[in-house]
Amino acid sequence: MSTFTISSSIAGEVPVHLTSDLTKAQLLSFPAFKNWISTLEHSLSLQEQNENHTFHASPYKLRKIDIQSVDFFGSGKLGFVKLKAEVSNDKGEKLPGSVFLRGGSVGMMLILQPDDVSPESEEDKHVILAVQPRIPAGSLSLAELPAGMIDDSGEFSGAAAKEIKEETGLDIPKDQLIELTKLALPETQDLTGEKLQQAVYPSPGGSDEFVPIFLHQKRVKRETLKEWQGKLTGLRDEGEKITLKLVPLDQVWKEGGRDAKVLASWALYHGLRREGAMAMPSLPATLVNNTPYQSKGL
Repeated sequence: MSTFTISSSIAGEVPVHLTSDLTKAQLLSFPAFKNWISTLEHSLSLQEQNENHTFHASPYKLRKIDIQSVDFFGSGKLGFVKLKAEVSNDKGEKLPGSVFLRGGSVGMMLILQPDDVSPESEEDKHVILAVQPRIPAGSLSLAELPAGMIDDSGEFSGAAAKEIKEETGLDIPKDQLIELTKLALPETQDLTGEKLQQAVYPSPGGSDEFVPIFLHQKRVKRETLKEWQGKLTGLRDEGEKITLKLVPLDQVWKEGGRDAKVLASWALYHGLRREGAMAMPSLPATLVNNTPYQSKGL
């Protein structure tokens, strides 16, 4: 085990105690740690800057960080860090500081609708859920919103994205995405001065994980949607780890309600539609019985 210090504008030099399998360079280059420490330090600095801050009279300071364990991915890349941060004021009062660092990911709300109904209508909309083992939840078949990342090329990627591509042939390009969390959530800097992500924090009492929620709406032929309804049932072949399930939009809050991403996406989608804050995607006219579809409105 080794120890080094990081500079804090509030508390001066803060000791960081490492585990034997983690180096200073690895920790300081870990994106989740860099984001967490900078966000926390900024929030702590606001206590003294703002005389109306709740903790202005007796501000809290970061005193030390104990790294308790780390997990590396198969490539040797640092994946997860469990640490204990001591945050206290001069009265000896402490804030809970057990943190599981894993960083951000994205949730993808993929809505499919037959192309023979008005694009302005909510009729026959369905959402794709992923069904897969989630050992931390004690489950081998948890239904959830597909999660992954937006890669360097702007595409939605990850295991769920790969499964969606294999089963439906659908690609999800960045220029066809609507970032629901960014539309709905104001900048925290405008409200509190803090610099939180414009994202959902599923478990802020124990983890730094943040999840921006994206929406992709796709109109497909009704025959194709019916085919997928019969195919994407959530039932897995023997040994299959991940599969897809097509769920009516008005039922997804129940079918996937154990997943915070599902509930967040459902609430954001309906809230933004209700306030008229979400523009409809630009869609070409669709041929129905060899004539251009004419919108009948709501």
